Amino acid sequence: MLHRLLSHVPHILFKPVYDLYENYLFEKVKSGKLPNHVAIIMDGNRRWARKLEKPPWYGHFFGSQKLEEILEWCRELGIKTLTVYAFSTENFRRTPEEINALMNLFEQKFKELMVDERVHKYGMRVNILGRKELLPENVRKAAEEVERATRKYMNYILNIAIAYGGRSEIVDAVKDIVRDIEAGKIRAEDIDEELVKRYLYYPEMPDPDIVIRTGGEERISNFLLYQIAYSELFFVDVYFPEFRKIDFLRIIREYQKRQRRFGR
Repeated sequence: MLHRLLSHVPHILFKPVYDLYENYLFEKVKSGKLPNHVAIIMDGNRRWARKLEKPPWYGHFFGSQKLEEILEWCRELGIKTLTVYAFSTENFRRTPEEINALMNLFEQKFKELMVDERVHKYGMRVNILGRKELLPENVRKAAEEVERATRKYMNYILNIAIAYGGRSEIVDAVKDIVRDIEAGKIRAEDIDEELVKRYLYYPEMPDPDIVIRTGGEERISNFLLYQIAYSELFFVDVYFPEFRKIDFLRIIREYQKRQRRFGR
């Protein structure tokens, strides 16, 4: 009965209470131990668009807008590294129309990042992780240009995984290791976990403290398989375009309550 009554109350009337709780949660999170690296599987863009009877590109566009919000949340909290799963190697199996729309969106967003005053003001480095050779030339060129334009920055790191697969990354690392063994640069007995990490797409990347997947699915989907061995995993039911700051803060608050033992 109460639920039915509240459903007729305009949502705007709840906003002051919502904002108050969000500010309270922000201060609680800010005063605790913060993750250094958050990774996100941005799932649910297409299903969100379908729910609204819109084409897939509509969901991807609003997903890109949500990513900009999350970047701001991370900066406010002082979270230094954000890695997002934007397009997997398996996603090339989608329809040509959807792939073309996504590639155009990637090119557009890379170009926007190059001139975004916030990127340069706050010193944000952008890395594109994946098999760039699989990307259309215009997208690959834009990716390489934004990497060059931000290479000198290290205050914040945004890693965008495109044409990426965790298994592919490990396979590519193994190939490079074998090549260097054959060239006499390293010996087989030198191989350990740290050496393997030096051959990954971005060796300097710290392992994620938190992995978030939106969209209601509870799987990793070939994302950062080597790096997330001891990451804390969080799965949320909301589609990525609907992911709220309060959802993000609740996840970090829960992370702060967990004991990370790293196998000890």
